[in-house]
Amino acid sequence: MYRFLLSRQWVILTLIVLALIPTMIELGFWQFHRHERRVTQNALIADNLKAKPVPVEELTSPGHTVPRADYWRQVTATGTFDTAHEVVVRRRTNADDKQGVLVLTPLVLRDGSVVLVNRGWVPAAADQRAYPTVPPAPKGEITVTGRLKADETTGASGIKDLKGLPDRQVMLINSEQQAALIGREVLGGYLEQIAPEPAGDTPELIPEPDHDSIGAHMAYAVQWWLFTAGVPVGWVILVRREKRDQEAAAHAEASGSGDGSGDGDGSGGDDGGPSGASGAPAGDSNAIQATPSL
Repeated sequence: MYRFLLSRQWVILTLIVLALIPTMIELGFWQFHRHERRVTQNALIADNLKAKPVPVEELTSPGHTVPRADYWRQVTATGTFDTAHEVVVRRRTNADDKQGVLVLTPLVLRDGSVVLVNRGWVPAAADQRAYPTVPPAPKGEITVTGRLKADETTGASGIKDLKGLPDRQVMLINSEQQAALIGREVLGGYLEQIAPEPAGDTPELIPEPDHDSIGAHMAYAVQWWLFTAGVPVGWVILVRREKRDQEAAAHAEASGSGDGSGDGDGSGGDDGGPSGASGAPAGDSNAIQATPSL
């Protein structure tokens, strides 16, 4: 009764089941690894935010690529803001998901090198080609405390680096690009300013990164593994149902054949004997023939 498993549709269904099982197992591990990375990143952010601020020169230098281990490290930088080379970074949102720009101002350090400082978010101008209203940076020497971040790239951020933008507008925060514009050595990466707070609360400072939530990756992993267990169980249920249906069909066919086996044989019992509507014996015909005619 299991020969139906060799039929075309059952072979295809079985192959699909065999392909789904390892695929869903792998998808479960993919979500599990994302959960692990999120937990690790949250721990890194929390540790770096709690670490004592250090001078920015200790963690980066011109042309340096900030490693992930140093992301969000609190650093200090002392110098003078170069507002002549200030730019805005287009298409960025604030904590309330409002569209605007980031204010990126170079800070010239005492040794003449430069570090980029993201001073925060301001609304974009009504005309996207116009330079928005930006509160002026503090004058004179100032010490800025901020979170160290790596240079933005299209590959890492997914933001397309558009060309032909209006003057003093950029798409990415990138130290190499700004070094070419400023004509000075620029330390790799940039600072997200957290102190001092700006007058009038503008630009809006960038809030701390979320390091409490872990997302639903672990729940998704468990779901995929439950689906993995459910697929073979479902296949067995379908096989047993098909077997039961075929057995019922075979039983019904056998019962139908047995009920009609004697029909059509008993109708000749009365008709097979000698014929005679009057019931006269067969010899009467001879007697009539022997009677002389008048």
